[in-house]
Amino acid sequence: MFIRRVPKFEYHAPASLREALDLLARYGEKAAVFSGGTDIIVAMKRREKVPENLVNLKGIGGLQEIESRGKGGIKIGGLTTLGELERSTVVNEKLPILRDALKVMAAPQVRNLATIGGNLCSAVPSADTAPPLIALGASVKLVGPCGERTVLVEDFFVGPGESVRGADEILTEVLIPEQEVHSQGAYFKLMRRNALDLALVGVAACLALDGGNGTCKGARIALGAVAPTPIRALKAEKSLLNQEIDEEKAEEAGRMASQEASPIADIRASKEYRTEMIEVLTGKAVLKACERIKAGLH
Repeated sequence: MFIRRVPKFEYHAPASLREALDLLARYGEKAAVFSGGTDIIVAMKRREKVPENLVNLKGIGGLQEIESRGKGGIKIGGLTTLGELERSTVVNEKLPILRDALKVMAAPQVRNLATIGGNLCSAVPSADTAPPLIALGASVKLVGPCGERTVLVEDFFVGPGESVRGADEILTEVLIPEQEVHSQGAYFKLMRRNALDLALVGVAACLALDGGNGTCKGARIALGAVAPTPIRALKAEKSLLNQEIDEEKAEEAGRMASQEASPIADIRASKEYRTEMIEVLTGKAVLKACERIKAGLH
């Protein structure tokens, strides 16, 4: 696609959240926020978005923290870059499912600019951070002129490029609840190339096992790039409950997950291929999550 120069716009660099919210209230639909700019600038060059005012959030302090709160879970500031998350000790030690996704996203240069808040707010069905966060039961905090509200990540997306975030709201935090004892997750992504590519299929699975007998007492499976929004595979999750996880049970969950999705056919892959790979990757993610739990049990 032919990409033109960025159209003219007025640039704003607020130093506080309050100042940023005031700018959004003043300019309304004529304004757009950005932090890393990896999505909005390309969209402007393609004339997919033509805001008259760009509000850069990078100057706002306190929104780039990665904080482990013990039983309060983990808080990630909305302006935290994907690169900072990838290098975070907290993420690497406590959230390997999110680390899985970060390591297969874009190029290092892009990860050092792009933020987790921007990745979610772009609401692209293939966004890699969404399935792991949904599987973790994460939520986001949205702050606007009328106050703040918390929305589960699985309820955040409305359609391709659309979310429940209002034009006058800013995503300030991602909140990941404390995970159950003996629980772990894994994320697998299908790409045409081994790196720097969008997901054809993305599957995240989080399991919790009973420490006494090894049966599954909790399961969350999230799929990306196979529906207008990231989705939960609820029937597949249910099939794992109260079961001892083995290859057969994982394959059964994969078959059920493939039936719950509605992938499209496009230039990158056929509907049939995506459906088949949902089954394969779901089985792999379930078994990998189980492997990680058992490794921590010994």
